[in-house]
Amino acid sequence: MGKLGLDPDVVRRARRLAARAAEPIIDMARTHTTVSVERALLRLAGLSGADEGGTPWVNHLADAVRDQVGIEHGVALPVWDALVTGPHRTLRELAEAAAAGQAAFRIPEGADADAARTAAHRDAAAGIARIDARRAERDRLLRTVGDPPHPWIYLIVATGDIYEDIPQAQAAAREGADVIAVIRSTGQSLLDYVPEGATREGYAGTYATRENFRLMRAALDEVSAELGRYVRLTNYASGLCMPEIAVLAGLERLDMMLNDCMYGIVFRDINPRRTFIDQRFSRQIHARAGIVINTGEDNYLTTADAVDAAHTVIVSQLLNERFAHEAGLTDGLLGLGHAFEIDPALPDSFRLELAHAQLVRELFPAAPLKYMPPTRHMTGDIFAGYLLDAFFNLAAVMTGQSIILIGMMTEGIHTPWLSDRDLALQNVRYVRNACGRLAEDFTPRPDGFVAQRARRVLAESVELLERICDDGLLAAIADGTFGVTRRPPDGGKGLDGVAERADGYYNPAIDILEGTADPDLAGPAPAEVTA
Repeated sequence: MGKLGLDPDVVRRARRLAARAAEPIIDMARTHTTVSVERALLRLAGLSGADEGGTPWVNHLADAVRDQVGIEHGVALPVWDALVTGPHRTLRELAEAAAAGQAAFRIPEGADADAARTAAHRDAAAGIARIDARRAERDRLLRTVGDPPHPWIYLIVATGDIYEDIPQAQAAAREGADVIAVIRSTGQSLLDYVPEGATREGYAGTYATRENFRLMRAALDEVSAELGRYVRLTNYASGLCMPEIAVLAGLERLDMMLNDCMYGIVFRDINPRRTFIDQRFSRQIHARAGIVINTGEDNYLTTADAVDAAHTVIVSQLLNERFAHEAGLTDGLLGLGHAFEIDPALPDSFRLELAHAQLVRELFPAAPLKYMPPTRHMTGDIFAGYLLDAFFNLAAVMTGQSIILIGMMTEGIHTPWLSDRDLALQNVRYVRNACGRLAEDFTPRPDGFVAQRARRVLAESVELLERICDDGLLAAIADGTFGVTRRPPDGGKGLDGVAERADGYYNPAIDILEGTADPDLAGPAPAEVTA
């Protein structure tokens, strides 16, 4: 029954409805592919780098295949057929030839198709084996360096210059941060390619590149050894290149990824069909890599009223849970997001926040929940803001949240100064140390305000899920159900990169991740899950 006295039949009904609502989207993702899914396979197989103009070789190669034979069969058969039968010895040589218009592709048949399939599987399996090795490396470090207890303190460091981010991230870890988030430069989610190399310029964030991942991971490993606790690294795997960034994160041992296509749909106007398809593959990669995903339900409350729209957060979390489970993620990797965004001037605002936070905690007891601080009602009054952040930290401790993102009292004024960050870390450290395991002692009255509010939000969630089952999730998104922003299924950016899979579609990475590969070609089994 938990502390809120939730009716288990209602909870089961909510999950059944979420599964029904998610199924058409899952079917779509299983029967379609995208340019980014196909490019992700090429990255897994070892193709990296870019031309002098910055266009990645994976883009050149995938575009050439699409122009000549389409991507309905996947890029694996035409690309590895060209390697097996042609003069080019490596993917890089083939990509350079394709960029120069000097490579021809076909959909092979018979013995030629078998040879291409075998070669493609070999290279994809090698890439997945590298991801497995990085996961095993994390597991060893968690055992030898030490894993900090929940709640983890999550802090954003992103100046635009990766070489400035590194010392700031290490300093933040020394001050108590357990998770360092290097958020992306504004607008990167709309790029249909992944930039290459270390970057030194970015707006309100640092570009997500494989080299930036590598540099920051090495820096945090260094400070982890110094501090005697493993410091986690997170970045964003949302946007038009979600599958590719997921692969790069697995190869460079990131620990968490913002991975929720609803954020891209609602707040970046990315086509819903494109990004739901991309999301499924990216989450399969995260499941294999043991990467905790973070979802973006907190963002709904920056545009919708946090009281009136509380049930939309629960509905989205239940849908995200179903999508994640279907892609292979376990509960220990589901960093479902929610936020402390109720207007503080509202009577009983803190009690409402406790009701919402405790409801999420009880619905997803095994998930490492990520709790987001107040932003919408940070007015620039730094004293009121600091107090509001302390109340947020208190709510997080009282309701047993797993990951606490640091709130800044200057959130509404400018990008916070380093001194602001230090004060914010002091705030959460004080509350966490002073309150200890307060969640053990916090038990709302069975028929009190908090419990009744939580049960009402759950009931509203069931009602909304029933409507979504009748009308469809894409229609609900088009109607502005989430974040009050309307996004039609055929609108937004990236739809031209979607293709329905043809008979005979082949992607060896998907076969390996789903365990459906030919037994004669089967790759290694995945490692045990470690959150």
